[in-house]
Order: sequence, then structure tokens, then C-alpha cells
Amino acid sequence: MSWDWEKLKEQQQKKGEIPPQMDVFIKKMNKVKMPGGPFLVGIFIILALFGSSMFFTVEVDEVGVVQRFGKYVRTSGPGLNFKMPSGIEKVTKVKIKRVYKEEFGIRAAQTGRFPAESENNVALMLTGDLNVALVPWIVQYRIKEPYDYLFKVENINTLLKDMSEAAMRLVVGDRSIDEVISKREDIADESKRVLQAELDRAETGINVITIEMKRTNVPGPVQPSFNEVNEAVQEKEKLIYQAKEEYNKEIPAAMGEAERTIKAAEGYALDRVNRAKGDAARFRAIYEEYVKAKDVTRRRLYLETVRDVFPKLGQKYIIDSDQNNVLPFLNLGKQGVISSDKAGN
Repeated sequence: MSWDWEKLKEQQQKKGEIPPQMDVFIKKMNKVKMPGGPFLVGIFIILALFGSSMFFTVEVDEVGVVQRFGKYVRTSGPGLNFKMPSGIEKVTKVKIKRVYKEEFGIRAAQTGRFPAESENNVALMLTGDLNVALVPWIVQYRIKEPYDYLFKVENINTLLKDMSEAAMRLVVGDRSIDEVISKREDIADESKRVLQAELDRAETGINVITIEMKRTNVPGPVQPSFNEVNEAVQEKEKLIYQAKEEYNKEIPAAMGEAERTIKAAEGYALDRVNRAKGDAARFRAIYEEYVKAKDVTRRRLYLETVRDVFPKLGQKYIIDSDQNNVLPFLNLGKQGVISSDKAGN
């Protein structure tokens, strides 16, 4: 059997079982005759729209920057705030506690190749020793001055990217390729200091929290050559170390030998000088005595000389001055030997 749904709804409405539908309400309102009805409805809608635009809510991690006819008026804090209707005052909400980040050259660092896109070429940098390096990094920052951030600089994101790249290239350009690869934390700290100084000078209202250096390396096409250079540098350092080790062995020994020779020469010179001074003093003393008593001094010198010389002459033979020659049968020099042999027996 077929149901008459319209009739069933009218019966339920009469009994109060279901509320009237919206179309029924609109039909009843149209039947009501009000003076200036459409005009009053329009005014009510306009007032509702204006009234809703006069209140706005600011979250706890943001502030509301209010402009009146485009001119900055005030900054509203978190909570429910009031402003003039739309068209007169405008609110721009700025999140001051959110941490934003910008990435530079991450894709290029992952591929390890020269990227074709110009925006990725930012990772390619020339180091202080004229090598090319892939230097990816991330800048994390907050907005500390909403007024400066919104009104002082045009295209602030572009400016932030350009300044970040300039600061990183400045720091990397003062270091060698080995420092760029091994001392990333020092480079990050220095580039953060340079970038923050430039952002403050430009009145951007941005506070750099940190700069995170990703893995730095050389581009893929030059990696084999770079490895060969590293091996050559290591071999060079090895040879230099060996040379220094040999130097430390030989030079101190040579210096010690030279010092010993010098000291020996100084000692010999001092001995000769002292001996010469002693001989000179002795000669002067003898000469003074000789001047006082020439005969006595001459005889004393003769006797002292004989006393010193005769014991060194060995066997001595005293021959009469009138003797013309020595008897050939006299065995000179053998008597002492014979007598000594007898004495031994």
C-alpha cells in the first residue's frame, strides 16, 4: 500500500511530534506582512556583518597588528579584542612564538651532484683554498618585532634567503675545504652571528635561533680528484713528520757535539793562557833576581838545569879533557848491563 508522506507530516506537525521544516518557516514568514520588511532584513544582515567584524581573537602564540586605513595603530595581545568594523581597521595576526625555518641546498647535498636548478646552486661555494664544496644548511628563526617584520622590509622572505646565503658564503670563503668539512659547528656559529647582525641592521624584526649545518662534502664529479688530493696531503704530512723526527734526532746530537767541542776549546785556551801567564810571571821573578845578583842567579840556573836534564840522559861517561880518544877495547855501555845482570843474580 502507498503512503501519503505529505499528509503524514502535516498530521505529525499538528500533533507537535516534529518541528516545522525550514521551507515551511520561510513560507509562513512570507505570509506575514511587515512594513519595509526586506529593507529591515538587509539592515539587520549588514549590522550583523559589521558587528562580527568588530571582534577578533588572538591566540596565545601570536599578536594582532591593527591598521586603520592602512596605517599602523597598535598591537593587540592574546585574547578577545575589539576593533573598528572592516574597511576601517584591519588585523594581521603574526605568530611570534612559532619557529620558522628555511632550507638551503638540501636537495643538492642529497644528490651530491651539480644541480641544474638555480635555486639549488646556493649549496655550491668556493672555499678559501679555491676548492668547491657543497654546503647545505637550515636557518631557524622567530619573529621578535611584528611591526618591523610587516612594514619595514618588502619581500622579507627573499631578503632573509639572500642574507643567509651571503653570510654563509662569507664565512666559508675564509676557510679551507678541510675546515668546511670538519668544523661545521664553528662555521654555523660564525654565520649565525653575521646573519643576525645584518638582519638587525636591515630592521627585519627576525631573531635567528640557530643555523644547523648539514653534511658538507665536495660535488660528485670532483670526488675522486679530491680523494687523490687528500691521499697526497696525507703522504706529504707523513714525510714531513718523518723528516722532523730525523731532525729531532740529528740536530740535538750535533748541537751537543758542537757545544762539547766549544767547551773543550775554551778549556784548552784557558789552560794555555794560564800557563803563559805563569811562565811570564816566573820569568819576571827570575829576571828580577838576576838583576840583583847576576853571578849567583846564573849559577843557580845552571845547576837547576843540570839537575833536571842529567837524570834524563841515561848512562853518563866522564872523560878527561886531555884524553884524545877512547880505548877501542873498552866495552863502553856494556859494563852497566853486565853489572846489572850480576846484581840480579
